[in-house]
Formats: sequence, C-alpha cells, structure tokens
Amino acid sequence: MPDFIRTVPPGDDRERLTCPDCGFVAYENPKIVVGSVVSEGGRILLCRRAIEPRRGFWTLPAGYMEMAETVEEGARREAWEEAQARIALEGVMAVYSIARIGQVQVIFRAGFESPGFAPGPESLECRLFAWEELPWEEIAFPSVHWALHRWRALEGQALGAPVGNPAEDPRGMRPMPRQAAL
Repeated sequence: MPDFIRTVPPGDDRERLTCPDCGFVAYENPKIVVGSVVSEGGRILLCRRAIEPRRGFWTLPAGYMEMAETVEEGARREAWEEAQARIALEGVMAVYSIARIGQVQVIFRAGFESPGFAPGPESLECRLFAWEELPWEEIAFPSVHWALHRWRALEGQALGAPVGNPAEDPRGMRPMPRQAAL
C-alpha cells in the first residue's frame, strides 16, 4: 500500500491525502451525528456517558449515523443503544455545524413511544430531569446546551424551521471548558 501525502490535487483548492503513485484522493468529510431531546411531562432524558470523550458527563441520546440508515432511523437507534428507549420523533429541531471536529448534528424533538428506559452499553445511567434540575456544569458538549435551550424555547409550540448554531459560535469552534471528569 502506498504512502499517502498531503497535497493540493489538480483542480482542487485545499490539501488532501493523495496517493503519489495513482493520484487517488482520500477525501476527509464531516461526520453526521443524530440525536434527540426526548421529553415526557416537561422532563428531559439525559444519559451519563460511559465512554470517552467526556466520560461521566451528561448528554442527549445521540451518536454517529451508520451507512444505509436515514437520520430518523439513526436517531431512534441511538436512543435505543444509549437509553434502551423507544422514541417517537416529532421533527427536526436543530442542525448544528461543529467545524472544529468535522461534525454536522441533526437534533430531533421526541417523546417516548413506549414507557421505560435504562442505560445501554454506552451509558452509566439515564435519568429524566426537570428543567430546574438539569446538571448544567456536567453537560458533555456545547451542542447539548444549545439543543436543551432550543427545546425549552419551543416547549408546547410547533417546531417550525430548524435552527442552526447560536450567533456567538456560528462555526461551532468553541470547545467546552475543561472540567474534571466525574
């Protein structure tokens, strides 16, 4: 297998990993993350992460899409994998661009399709939180903060068009402040 080099291929405008022997270009593209703000009776489902990054911090049931699935299928699968929850999607609430880590996040608003949830293999625990109980200092990622605030702004209302990144972080470049893992 040849060693790839970083170079600007002919007709392109940025460096790419390229095979110097045959010219094959190995494109590196953003990953798509799908997830949901799942609520019941005004309380929100969060999962405490059992994996890195941000092990021990709280997040929404979300993760990378798999090949051959839709964003809706991916969001439902992630809720099952992380919280053993069967969810009913209401619609897309937000689409976030996280340029610093090459992600596009599609976040749904959802409710439970059937009762019950429990930690999946990627979660230490799962819990429903009332708004005033949310563990803001222990939230794993900036986009979880954004999605929770978007959910709150739309509580009891029709979804309307999805929102994007907040004005203060239009490219998703600000990382979470460093905090000790729990």
